[in-house]
This record gives sequence, structure tokens and C-alpha cells, in this order.
Amino acid sequence: MTNFHPDLDLITEYTAGSLPLTQSACVSLHISHCRRCQGIAGQLSDLGASLFEALEPAPVGDAQLNAVLARLDEEVPLSYARTSKDTSNTPAILQRLMRGDFSDLSWKNIGSTLRISYLQAGDPQHELAIYHFNAGGRIPEHTHRGSEMTLILQGGFSDAHGSYHKGDFLVRRQGDVHAPTALQSEDCICLVVLDAPLKFIDWKFRWMNPFLKLRTV
Repeated sequence: MTNFHPDLDLITEYTAGSLPLTQSACVSLHISHCRRCQGIAGQLSDLGASLFEALEPAPVGDAQLNAVLARLDEEVPLSYARTSKDTSNTPAILQRLMRGDFSDLSWKNIGSTLRISYLQAGDPQHELAIYHFNAGGRIPEHTHRGSEMTLILQGGFSDAHGSYHKGDFLVRRQGDVHAPTALQSEDCICLVVLDAPLKFIDWKFRWMNPFLKLRTV
């Protein structure tokens, strides 16, 4: 059972189409498996449609029309190769971002318990990545220089604030401190969106802070 969800403001931005691509993908994945948030998003969409219907039509000038038509000739910003593999257990939007399944990803080992795969999303302001840490593995204590969205895809983890499981959606804000530890029962896989690098507090890892940069591929 999912216990942690995007707040109302975040779902409102999602339904309005005003979230950056990577954050929208993260929220969309949660909503696709959460009936509670599906209901809220549906109500907000209906409300938005009603408000649009109540608006007076506005004339469109030639300059605006020509600007829209000109975009038809622009280069496609990002495309994804189709895969013939059976990836039915992977949500469609995540399947496209990963260009396959978890086994097709390129991983970078961070210590003995954590590995990260950075995904290409075409968002220059946000890093989108899959975090896979072993059962019982721990990410050293750190704070956040910006916001962090986390959606748990498999397993779960805990920190000083609580325990989280598959489907849970979490947001950490600038200045929040935690040290996620994967549950002992199974590996934890998360989708993570960052708009600023982490900052380690543990003295053993502080030397890494100057080298931490966003991978906005």
C-alpha cells in the first residue's frame, strides 16, 4: 500500500503541464499506479477544462500563427529507439527513458552498496537517474542543495523520518538531511530527480562534495 504521495500543489502543476520533463515523468509514474492520485489528477483536469470553456475566445495574430507553424520544421529534441524485448513488467514511460529494461542500463558503482544509472531525458536543469542499492546498503548522511524527488520502484528504504516502500513518492527540500538505508529484505531501486547536487555531511565523504555535479544528459 502506498503511503506517501505528491502534494496537491505538485499534482496541480503536473495536470497543468507546467512541471519540467523529468519531474513530470516521476509524478506520472507514481500516478499511473496510485488510484488516490489518479482521482485527484482527474478532478483537476476536469476543473481546468471547465475553466477553459468559460474563457472568451481570443484572436490569434499572424505572427503567433507563423511562429507555431515554424516549429513544425524544428529538429525533434529527443527520440527513443524501440526495443523488441519483452519489458511488460516495466512501466511504459520508464521503459522509454531506460531504452529497455533494468538489465540494459549502464551502471556506475558508487561504493560497495550503491550503483547509479543516469538517464537521458532532454532536461538541461534536472538530473534523472535510477538508484540501485543492495539490501541493507546505506547512502552516507547528506543534505540537499536543492530539491530531490524519489519514487520507489522496488523494495524500500528507511531514514530518520520514516520507512518507505514500493510506490511511495518522496520530496526532499533544500537543507533536508537524511541517510537512506535499504531494507534488509531486498534490494532497493528508485527513480530520482535532482535539481542540485547532494552535499555529504559524513566527514569520510566530504572530500567528494566539490566534484559532485548534475548529470543533465
